Amino acid sequence: QVSLVESGGGLVQAGDSLRLSCAASGRAFDDYTVAWFRQVSGEEREFVAAISRSGIRTYYSDSVEGRFSISRDNAENTVYLQMNSLKHEDPAVYYCAAPLRGDYGLVDVQRSDTYVSWGHGTRVPVSS
Repeated sequence: QVSLVESGGGLVQAGDSLRLSCAASGRAFDDYTVAWFRQVSGEEREFVAAISRSGIRTYYSDSVEGRFSISRDNAENTVYLQMNSLKHEDPAVYYCAAPLRGDYGLVDVQRSDTYVSWGHGTRVPVSS
């Protein structure tokens, strides 16, 4: 398993862009699929995006498709979430997560219980 630490959160408003980072520690980072989830207080954790270990295959929730982009730099053990054209429903705590080593299909990659390693989250609150 890998240990994950998110960073890059900050105040946003509608139309803003923000890039989140997920830094991993542990061996063989390039053997892990990595995903981003988000959670609003009082609600269930929601799938946002995922990327295969090669970085070629990506998955997005319908709510962020076309606005967010997930990428990874395996040499730096880091996964990024570029968030553009932010909407009022996007502010949340964002978490990165990793399952057991390997690649996953469309169904499993979106399930929170697929993942066994979680960061502690980075906050993306809305500014007024």
